[in-house]
Amino acid sequence: MGMIDDRRSEAATGPTVRRLILGTQLRRLRERAEITRASAAYSIRGSESKLSRMESGRVGFKERDVADLLTLYGVTDEEERQKVLNLVEQSNVQGWWHAYSDLMPKWFEDYVGLEESASQIKAYENQFVPGLLQTEDYALAIASRGRPENADRDTERKVHLRMQRQKVLLGQSAPKLWVVIDESVLYRRIGGVRVLRAQLDHLLEMTTLPNITAQVVPYQTSGYGAEGAFTLLRFGEQELSDIVYVEHLAGALYLEKPEEIEIYSRALDRLAVEAETPARTRQTLLKAREDI
Repeated sequence: MGMIDDRRSEAATGPTVRRLILGTQLRRLRERAEITRASAAYSIRGSESKLSRMESGRVGFKERDVADLLTLYGVTDEEERQKVLNLVEQSNVQGWWHAYSDLMPKWFEDYVGLEESASQIKAYENQFVPGLLQTEDYALAIASRGRPENADRDTERKVHLRMQRQKVLLGQSAPKLWVVIDESVLYRRIGGVRVLRAQLDHLLEMTTLPNITAQVVPYQTSGYGAEGAFTLLRFGEQELSDIVYVEHLAGALYLEKPEEIEIYSRALDRLAVEAETPARTRQTLLKAREDI
């Protein structure tokens, strides 16, 4: 079996994930050839840090650089070389979210690209309904800081971006989404009673889909499973490890080390045990709708 695994169709993976795959494959080829990162960087007239960024999939690729690396790594089979070079072209295609790049910091643009190609999305949220399950009015209330009547054009575009992201849940290659939500979220009147009630109705509707599961952590146990919101992304490509995404006020963290993934995976397991079952969660949602 060659180094290139093209099991998934091009349509199923976005450019962000293709960069990650390409970087991983180049790293494996370099290690197989027993060539140091410094030597490889020299061969493409670049620095060691540049090669490191290429192998982590965090930058775009030039076809000339990749062709030179393949030669250095002893990849002479034309079919295998062409597969890699084709991936270079695909990885440099702009994603649909590029139209919103003026609104997004680079760290979030990376996340949208990863989210688009994930096969599983697992998330814990203790303040808001997860973005992929928000209604437009609920999202607008958050984006406008509670003053939707004062929303400007950029705020409206941010909400539209969120609505566009949600289409990933309905496509042919839709990922499995599993969310754990703190019960307080169901009573936090984001946007007022009308908006919150419509949001709860939307949650009830979305959780009837076979690829979407929600669990609510009740008040009496909330807070023990995790300290804050996070998302774990899993991909169908065997080259890619899971990624944990943790957003904070000044940016975001992308955690990929096995020991880091293990910590968050265990946190999700604890939260799932503490939370109501999916069936009981629906009853909790219905009760919250009646109570507000």
